[in-house]
Amino acid sequence: MHRASAVLPARPRPGTLLITLLALLASSLVMLTSPPARAAETLLSQGRPATDSSHEGAGLTAAAAVDGDPGTRWASEWSDPQWIQVDLGATADLGRVVLNWESAYGKAYEIQASDNGSDWRTLKTVTDGDGGTDDLAVTGSGRYVRMYGTARPGGYGYSLWEFQVYGTSGSTPPATGGAVRVTGSQGNWQLTVDGKPYQVKGLTWGPSVNDAARYLPDLRSMGVNTIRTWGTDGTSKPLLDAAAANGIRVVSGFWLQPGGGPGSGGCVDYVTDAAYKSSSLTEFAKWVETYKSHPGVLMWNVGNESVLGLQNCYSGDALEKQRDAYTAFVNDVAKRIHSIDPDHPVTSTDAWTGAWPYYKRNAPDLDLYSVNSYGDICAVRGTWEAGGYTKPYLITEGGPAGEWEVPDDANGVPDEPTDVQKAEGYTKAWDCVTAHRGVALGATLFHYGTEHDFGGVWFNLVPDGKKRLSYYALKKAYSGSTAGDNTPPVITGMTVQNAGGTPAGREFTVGADIRDPDNDALTYKIYLSGNYATGDKGLVEAAWRSTGNGTFAVTAPERLGVWKVYIQAEDGHGNAGIETKSVKVVVPPVTGTDLAQGRPTTAGSEQAGSSGCPCTAAMATDGRLDTRWASDWSDPQWIQVDLGERKSFRHIQLVWDPAYAKAYEVLVSDDGANWRSVYTTTSGNGDADDLDIAQTARYVKLNLTQRGTAWGYSLWQFGIYS
Repeated sequence: MHRASAVLPARPRPGTLLITLLALLASSLVMLTSPPARAAETLLSQGRPATDSSHEGAGLTAAAAVDGDPGTRWASEWSDPQWIQVDLGATADLGRVVLNWESAYGKAYEIQASDNGSDWRTLKTVTDGDGGTDDLAVTGSGRYVRMYGTARPGGYGYSLWEFQVYGTSGSTPPATGGAVRVTGSQGNWQLTVDGKPYQVKGLTWGPSVNDAARYLPDLRSMGVNTIRTWGTDGTSKPLLDAAAANGIRVVSGFWLQPGGGPGSGGCVDYVTDAAYKSSSLTEFAKWVETYKSHPGVLMWNVGNESVLGLQNCYSGDALEKQRDAYTAFVNDVAKRIHSIDPDHPVTSTDAWTGAWPYYKRNAPDLDLYSVNSYGDICAVRGTWEAGGYTKPYLITEGGPAGEWEVPDDANGVPDEPTDVQKAEGYTKAWDCVTAHRGVALGATLFHYGTEHDFGGVWFNLVPDGKKRLSYYALKKAYSGSTAGDNTPPVITGMTVQNAGGTPAGREFTVGADIRDPDNDALTYKIYLSGNYATGDKGLVEAAWRSTGNGTFAVTAPERLGVWKVYIQAEDGHGNAGIETKSVKVVVPPVTGTDLAQGRPTTAGSEQAGSSGCPCTAAMATDGRLDTRWASDWSDPQWIQVDLGERKSFRHIQLVWDPAYAKAYEVLVSDDGANWRSVYTTTSGNGDADDLDIAQTARYVKLNLTQRGTAWGYSLWQFGIYS
């Protein structure tokens, strides 16, 4: 056992008690008079960047185990293996590791050390841990120290109040600064850092700067040496510090409007708006002055996709003048940066190589060009060669084909690539970058992000912290190998039953071939995204049940429209496979005869001249789902149908346009004058309302008292079924 206290002897027999006490006293005297010879040790881990394989929540991260506070802790997920590691900042001679366990402790684990955060050697193996405090003597050296847990005594995870590493400082200092240069001649350029060749093997950075110490060791283990940001200000220092501590450099961005390319806002008149240009120039110069000597800086990047984005603000000759003025201003910024910081190059990013002629004409002070390119990344070389350019370039975003590059599926929405295709997209992207030797200086591919939403599943390497096939494809591209890695489940052949028309609220079947290359036991989750139906890019877990052999019964949303359904398979080792297809949610069919179809229908008001109208009351009972009744934009309103005589019915279906009723009442009458209420709601949410109402009457009326939107009320269908 490995404990902070001495190993206790077995309980003595009464007859030996005196002898035992004398022996213990003698031992104590020896300890007092002969202290062991031990080199002075320093607590090296406290406050250093720490990362983990997983954690239960935001307050239970690895950092809590190295903060010196015995009241905070790290806690992992409830599976094996798990790990926590600390970056000491420099190689150290290691003497002791102290683990102060919470009740969820490690029964079997290893203490490991590494010089680079990816190649580990074992310093101590424990197979009989029993919690409490383990004070372990170790021999060896390393910059990174890890507790690698392989067995737990119970159902919980691993949890440490403190993870302390003691030793003496070594000789490897943290990263230091050095001049960054674009060197060479036409078609034979390279980037150098402190005189040494530097190929950008990068990723765009997504997490909070406060999480930099947690995630950057993972990037380094992938072979990443560069990250890219879109903005630089007073919040950037923790990220630059953590990057430098991990031997990673930053393409530090400055944002200019209208950044982000198509669909972005913030129009600026670069021809006349001297105030905006002056304030931007002053702001950028301030942060260049602040960070120019920071060892984390690789280069400065002015603007992002603004040459393309200006088409959202201007057209024709005005657009051309704005693009010339914008790129001329970028040149002004480049000159200003060079005057402050001659030791870091300046570039500017746009969304397509069509921006490069403007830079060539108006921005000669840029050291290199940059471009964001995805499915068409391999065509960048041909564009550069055909354009007669005299500067190298960097790919600042890239990877698999984007939403704007793929064909639509049968439901009319972009057909998202599979996990396998996305991984191949990153491999292809890097191969095309490295093939343009002497011109393409590397890439910061997209995206090291943790968001688990519509865009996150499309592009992020680690959505919700789970590593995907794309993560390992890029790791192999950058580091050369994934040997020994446990890799994600592979999902292929995903199918969706009735994908072109699944009734709202009903079950449909989703299936796929799901296999794990390491034969790990898998767990599943099924998610839905309403991005195309509601505009909400979030993922919500569906109501679902497993039906075996990689098939799942999923309950369709109540909201109509095209949804995305996702199968997520997790292997318990921090990896996930995610596959997605679209499903069109339609109005649930109703059996029986629609008694209202073609019957006289009246309303309190009707829209005559708005878009898509006239929208008369009769259009709600014409049996078509492409015509509608629409009221004035006020409360209350009403619509009623005359069935011609007293008829029995059992069901009413209301199919709302987006302008729906939040509160309404269903009334029936035999004479059109005396009404009785048969249904009331104050929580309507639109789409299709299916109401089981058994009545006999001639007239059926909706009394609409509260709108769900700022518009009026609008019904595609007012059906009354026998």
